[in-house]
Amino acid sequence: MESTLMACPSCGKTNRIPSRAGGRPRCGHCKAALPWIVAAGDADFGPVAEQSPVPVLVDFWADWCGPCRMVSPVLDTLARERAGDIKLVKVDVDASPALSRRFDVQAIPTLMVLVDGNVAARQAGAAPAAALRSWLDGALAGSGR
Repeated sequence: MESTLMACPSCGKTNRIPSRAGGRPRCGHCKAALPWIVAAGDADFGPVAEQSPVPVLVDFWADWCGPCRMVSPVLDTLARERAGDIKLVKVDVDASPALSRRFDVQAIPTLMVLVDGNVAARQAGAAPAAALRSWLDGALAGSGR
């Protein structure tokens, strides 16, 4: 099982966050909710994103994409602000061409919100932080979560 190391925003202790899990990540030391930020690809997108117990913000990006590099820190911030409530899954389109085709990704960055494995919202292109925050809040509110 793949995992990521994440410092707890509350106490600073390092925690191992699994890409796939049935619950919500919490700090092993102070029990605070942890941001869930992971990568997924063609082989593991189903268990990592579509079977997530929380809504998923999917970021289709590429290393060579300037707008993707501008949006990425904003998405990380949103995931930290909503620790325990969402999971941020980053998909490199160059490494995951089947997912790009499956979700008809024509431009990057393309963002999607998945709720119970279904696309609840979708947006292509870079947007300012306030617009992304508003879009995500609207998508989560519309999903009933």
